[in-house]
Amino acid sequence: MTETATHTAGAFTSPARFAVPGRIEVNGEVAGTWQTATLTEIRRETPRASTFRFAVPGWAGHLPGQHLMLRLTAEDGYVAQRHYSLASAPDDSGHIELTLDHVSDGEVSGWFHTVARPGDRIEVRGPLSGFFAWPGDRPALLLGAGSGVVPLMSMVRHHRARGLTVPLRLLVSARSPRELIYAREFGAETTPVFTRSAPAGTPVGRMTAAHLAPLLSEAPAGGWEAYVCGSNSFAEHASRLLVAAGQPVHRIRIERFG
Repeated sequence: MTETATHTAGAFTSPARFAVPGRIEVNGEVAGTWQTATLTEIRRETPRASTFRFAVPGWAGHLPGQHLMLRLTAEDGYVAQRHYSLASAPDDSGHIELTLDHVSDGEVSGWFHTVARPGDRIEVRGPLSGFFAWPGDRPALLLGAGSGVVPLMSMVRHHRARGLTVPLRLLVSARSPRELIYAREFGAETTPVFTRSAPAGTPVGRMTAAHLAPLLSEAPAGGWEAYVCGSNSFAEHASRLLVAAGQPVHRIRIERFG
């Protein structure tokens, strides 16, 4: 998820979806409580995206695909809040991770990418949304583009960390290899699609039916649960490809931004 509003203030001190069955219940009391998160690590992913790791001692846990609300307060009292997808797999470490694009004129992402340092404190509230959550109990076909891969990577990491045998596949679109978030972590479950430039011998262009065909033709028993995340245009394009290829509409979950 990305920023949708901007505001100039003092320096900080420290989408439509298909309605489908299987929505995960969210604990409203827990999700409504603000907690202090301490930044412990910053990792560069691409020239414009970094992962920020936080210690949140009171974090109640989350499911892959969920997100949180983040709050920053400026010295002049101005408050900025944004929704961001959780990138980390659920565990009991007391840490969570967010991966943020450096959005042009984005006040929150701009602060993180240019000002934030380990030791800084922010406030978080969550986990939020049971719609896009994947508990690891059904075959998952994941389609993402750009920073839309963030909640999908939480699913991939969860699948690996728990040694799950349920099938999972990821199709991820990026402009170029340099802009492919988490490129070092992808394995056999992932097929990258490059829209602007690609390694020699790799086709360049948008995600097409040809990318989906082998995955849908070899669907596991019971079929796939499809998760789509990206910009409005990507979400629309990818969901149409899925439907045209025979994926049931009620088994497509979409998270979009922009």
